[in-house]
Amino acid sequence: MPDENQEVPQTTPETPAVQSVNQTPGTKPQPQQRMNERQRHGSRPHDEGRREQRPRQPQRENTEVSVVIPLYNEEQSLRELYEQLRTVLNRTGRYEILFIDDGSTDGSTRVLHELRRRDRRVKIIRFRRNYGKSAALSVGFHHAQGAFIVTMDADLQDDPNEIPNLINELKKGYDLVSGWKRKRYDPITKTVPSRLFNLVTSLLTGLRLHDFNCGLKAYRREVTRDVKVYGELHRFIPALAHWQGYKIGEVPVQHHARKYGKTKFGVGRFWKGFLDLVTVLFTTRYLRRPLHLFGFWGLVFFFIGLLIDLYLTILKFTEGMALGNRPLFFAGVLLIIVGVQFISIGLLGEMISKTSQASEEEYSIREIWK
Repeated sequence: MPDENQEVPQTTPETPAVQSVNQTPGTKPQPQQRMNERQRHGSRPHDEGRREQRPRQPQRENTEVSVVIPLYNEEQSLRELYEQLRTVLNRTGRYEILFIDDGSTDGSTRVLHELRRRDRRVKIIRFRRNYGKSAALSVGFHHAQGAFIVTMDADLQDDPNEIPNLINELKKGYDLVSGWKRKRYDPITKTVPSRLFNLVTSLLTGLRLHDFNCGLKAYRREVTRDVKVYGELHRFIPALAHWQGYKIGEVPVQHHARKYGKTKFGVGRFWKGFLDLVTVLFTTRYLRRPLHLFGFWGLVFFFIGLLIDLYLTILKFTEGMALGNRPLFFAGVLLIIVGVQFISIGLLGEMISKTSQASEEEYSIREIWK
């Protein structure tokens, strides 16, 4: 019994700021109660030196291969093409198949939706009208998720079994690999103009390819991101990528005769192709230096006209020949005028080019080290 004279210390227990409603005084909080209190009041776990780990958000699985297929009225070939693709792509890992319906008017849409119900890896993009192959490829490139992107036609003339070979070439270090239809099963009205077109394009672009227009190609994703395709420029994607510094390769591929339907392209596309080639040359090589193009031909015309008139002037003073009735004299004067105009156009183009601000987005950058 304590002494009455001894002062008994007052023990006023400090009231906790918050007490669990289920906690009986004098009892130790249960683990579940402590966890609930920490969740309500933001208290840290017992290990103060360790940062609280937040749960990671689930990452979307990366698609390795995207196959982009523009099509126009290919109802009969779509099911067979899908079966061939599925057999080949099941050996490559995760993949997707993007069908770009370029305004088909037959039953292609119905078949595509049937394939979509069977396989969710089939993606469909439909245009309201026919815009052309370049537009279809541009949209397909934008929506493709794969690290490697393969393009092919939907008419069964391109062989899906060539896809692994193209991807293997990309893995060796190429950025774009184009197919070469060494043995073609097309009529002579297509093969002869195509050879002429490929020869001229190869000489003017500086890229030695045998078949620029082969629909079967494989790309690294960054190539499809940097190369802008519009109009009818899909034929020149290898040249556009080459001028941006990408490494281009070519492999022979198997080509088949058309099994269903008829070709959607006529002889006229080759004339359009040559006009598009002029567009490509100007917008890539000379867009930032127009004087190099117009100035060169301006100087050529100017000096030819000057030499002609100088020759006639010498004849005038040595032999007394009249110049007013000489057509060659007027031709020389005309060439001098055309040459001066060409040089003036080049100078105006240089002035416009210098006043436009160039940004980093206009250049293909491989790496940035900071």
